[in-house]
Amino acid sequence: MMENNSRAQRVADQIQRDLASLIQFEIDDPRIGMVSVTGVEVTQDLAHAKVFVTSLGGGDVARQPSDAAGRESTAALNGAAGYLRGLLARRLQLRAAPKLSFHYDASVERGRQLDELIDSALASDRERHS
Repeated sequence: MMENNSRAQRVADQIQRDLASLIQFEIDDPRIGMVSVTGVEVTQDLAHAKVFVTSLGGGDVARQPSDAAGRESTAALNGAAGYLRGLLARRLQLRAAPKLSFHYDASVERGRQLDELIDSALASDRERHS
């Protein structure tokens, strides 16, 4: 049973690496901009893969807030999921490539916001004690 879990994890890691490359070099959609593949979860039967992405800005979406840009990028990636699956199938050595579904990962944006809150709290604390 443990072998299946490690195999699924190895496949997920390979999908993450391959998709990061494919999105960067094969997809030419200005709605996507710069995205980072932050994680991949595959089902035990390797039929479905949840791909988590975050937007790094860039492209036409740079003028939008990060959350809106990330959601637009995710929608564009879901539109290109079939094409990406076909490209991925050529790279993976599996009988069938998993069906891809892209999900926006807001953890990076939340982390940045928390970092800004901590910085502002430290700055106001320094001002009170000065």
